Amino acid sequence: MNTKLEGDVRIPSGCAIAAAISRDGRRMTGGLIVEAMKPMHDRSNGLGGGFAGYGIYPEYRDLYAFHLFFDCRDTRKKCEAFLREHFEIVHSEIIPTRKIPEITDKPIIWRYFAAPLKSVLAELQLDEKEFVARTVMKINVEMNGAYVFSSGKNMGTFKAVGFPEDVGMFYKLDEYEGYCWTAHGRYPTNTPGWWGGAHPFTLLDYSVVHNGEISSYDANRRFIEMFGYKCTLQTDTEVITYILDYLVRRQGLTLTEAANVISAPFWSTIDGKNDEYEKEKLRFLRTVFPSLLITGPFSIVLGFNGGLMALNDRLKLRSMVVGEKGDMVYVASEEASIRVMEPDLTRIWAPSGGEPVIVNVKEGAF
Repeated sequence: MNTKLEGDVRIPSGCAIAAAISRDGRRMTGGLIVEAMKPMHDRSNGLGGGFAGYGIYPEYRDLYAFHLFFDCRDTRKKCEAFLREHFEIVHSEIIPTRKIPEITDKPIIWRYFAAPLKSVLAELQLDEKEFVARTVMKINVEMNGAYVFSSGKNMGTFKAVGFPEDVGMFYKLDEYEGYCWTAHGRYPTNTPGWWGGAHPFTLLDYSVVHNGEISSYDANRRFIEMFGYKCTLQTDTEVITYILDYLVRRQGLTLTEAANVISAPFWSTIDGKNDEYEKEKLRFLRTVFPSLLITGPFSIVLGFNGGLMALNDRLKLRSMVVGEKGDMVYVASEEASIRVMEPDLTRIWAPSGGEPVIVNVKEGAF
């Protein structure tokens, strides 16, 4: 009888996430976060890896950095013509990569540093962030063969089909420096592995890496699409990104309030609060945004200009560890990953379910 016993088989609960951020805004090479993914190799299956870096484009910090995949040269020309009708493109180039045998089926990968034309914004009566968000949706929905996978200022996402350590080498992340990095190793369960489907998922400067699977996907998607978001990839992480953009950018919620929507406390927990103001606020959030409660196992890291937020589902069904040393804060699915980045931590802990860990960079530092 060849029955395997507990401990003989490693079940990694699929996917790996990691992050590192300097509260002082010190820039660090992307090679650090690439190394941090190596101990979690078995959490991925080679069908997706990716990274987001913040503060990596200081010379173009006031411009939107569009990263795009194209299926062919003609598609790139068509998309570029569309962008030039609506944006001033200050600089454009192919994103530098290394040739490594582990990364195959490479699309055309391009980046544009651009600013919306003021005349277009005035005509449409939109603020620039809303206009950029709508532009991203239009390209991804209507332009076959083109996909915008990053669109924030002074930040960029780099992703591909492959293990994360290979993806990091492919994109030469050791040659970039940023004050915050997030990373993901994918183990897809419901969708095929392809370049656009790798994490992070982004919109503007928001990026999300996610370990888990949300059972509320359909309810979340139906709600968010009422407000102009287009879920083109049918994947839960894309929905989480749009939900956070909607709650924080469009509704003006704080990160803590947004966390109390998507990972809301149970009603019994709310009723047990002693602080009447907090109790009423939590009741309000649960009542107003019931369709944005995310159910199922998840741990996520949200990156944004000037900080990050790490969050578990309210039952803590996925692992997540946080460590600190000096001005640095580290997040990962496993402690081993954090120890690669900083062996001598002053503090390490596992946040409770639904408890957001929010780290902000010192004002003006980035």
